Amino acid sequence: MPRVNLLPWREELRKQRRTEYLSILGACAVAAAAVWLCIHLYFNALIEQQQRRNNFLTAEIKLLDKKIAEIKQLEKEKENLIARMKAIETLQTSRPVVVHLFDELVSTLPDGVYLTSIAQTGNKVTIKGVAQSNARVSNYMRNVEASQWVQNPKLSIIQSKTEEGKRIADFTLTLTQTKAKSGKEGDDEEQL
Repeated sequence: MPRVNLLPWREELRKQRRTEYLSILGACAVAAAAVWLCIHLYFNALIEQQQRRNNFLTAEIKLLDKKIAEIKQLEKEKENLIARMKAIETLQTSRPVVVHLFDELVSTLPDGVYLTSIAQTGNKVTIKGVAQSNARVSNYMRNVEASQWVQNPKLSIIQSKTEEGKRIADFTLTLTQTKAKSGKEGDDEEQL
């Protein structure tokens, strides 16, 4: 019986299968690398797009921050202007009040009473003066109480002394400046 050696055929088949296997394995590796590359490029594109969005939003936020700072600056300027306008209005309305105050101080002053100094802090007016007697100081306080522009006279100090053979009284009086209670104030402001 003749012997037929089938080994080379099997060897060839093994080599062919191995070659096919390696080529399929190589093709799968290339396909996997291609898929990985595509996924990598896709996600990089998404990351770059998001980075552009973030950069755009950051730039817009910076612009808005500048605009907010400008708005705050404008609001401060507006508040300063409003404060100035209020100060001007206050000065405009208080301008005739000072005139009325001095007019009332003179008109309420009885004979024999002389004022030496006048100081005002807010609505409080402090008057120092000299009178010929304590009764004239009392008369002055009654006149002040009846006034429309000054009220609440409070005698702080009264000292009697003798100068050049005459008896005099030094006094310190505190008053509260008020506005006139009648319609006379509006008439006076119209005349000024």
